[in-house]
Amino acid sequence: MKIVIAGASGLIGRALVDHLAASGRELVVLTRSSSPAHRERVSPSRAVWDGLSDGPWVRSLDGAKAVINLSGESIAAGRWTAARKRRILESRVLSTRTLVSALSRLTHPPRVFINASAVGIYGDVPDGDVDESHAAGSGFLADVCRAWEAEAFAASRDGLRVVTLRTGILLDTRGGALPPLLRPFRFFAGGHLGDGSQWMPWIHRQDEIRAIAFILENERIDGAVNLTAPQPATMKELCGEIGTIIRRPAWTRVPAFVLRLALGEMAGPLLLEGQRALPEKLLKSGFSFRFPTLRAALGDLLGKSPVSGSES
Repeated sequence: MKIVIAGASGLIGRALVDHLAASGRELVVLTRSSSPAHRERVSPSRAVWDGLSDGPWVRSLDGAKAVINLSGESIAAGRWTAARKRRILESRVLSTRTLVSALSRLTHPPRVFINASAVGIYGDVPDGDVDESHAAGSGFLADVCRAWEAEAFAASRDGLRVVTLRTGILLDTRGGALPPLLRPFRFFAGGHLGDGSQWMPWIHRQDEIRAIAFILENERIDGAVNLTAPQPATMKELCGEIGTIIRRPAWTRVPAFVLRLALGEMAGPLLLEGQRALPEKLLKSGFSFRFPTLRAALGDLLGKSPVSGSES
């Protein structure tokens, strides 16, 4: 069973490669370099691509069961200048367009095309539950996700099952949002950002990867899928749980205006806004979260409250 993955050097991509290889899948990684960008437990086949144009890499898609695209420049790597916003958009839209174009010309196309997206597509929704039927919102991230998903769903014209992964805040000690939130707690200066009422739709790294593997095998799942835990939390609740687990106070507060001065436009969508996104499709399809609660997830990640069971 061959699976092709683009964007395998990111936080989710690295973990997904390890997980799928451990379960016996044949993997091909589309990469901008012929040398591994990180140390992997496994050595999947590699095909060089630039994310923009055709090349020998297209042959690696033929005969694959699935193609997974996780490509995209980090949205949190720096202030959102006009140039950076253009790179954020183009790195997602153009790579997806290039893949979909290649898929349409294959003799033996895959059965499913899975493309990354984010709950940012909903924009800021202060009140109410947000499942996959919720309308797209407004703002830069919502516009990026809308354009990104439109490119992915073009593959459905060729009969492919298409799934877009609307991922929430990925909890992982090796990267993402958690390490920056943890840092002040080490100096007894931890606390929430803004007024703390904004929703933080989170998911444990293991459940993110397990959900993607579940979607690969479940042919009834298509369209947009929220990859978030079933119990969302507010910023204040998230920081409170961190403090409880690592036994540090969570008493400080960084005002919204300070974050906007320091980070500019990105402060809003990344830190001060959110939505109570729920994984309705996953739950209705029978997916079982290993870490459904914030306390279980943070306890596992921070090593204070081990969770029984094995990863699957």
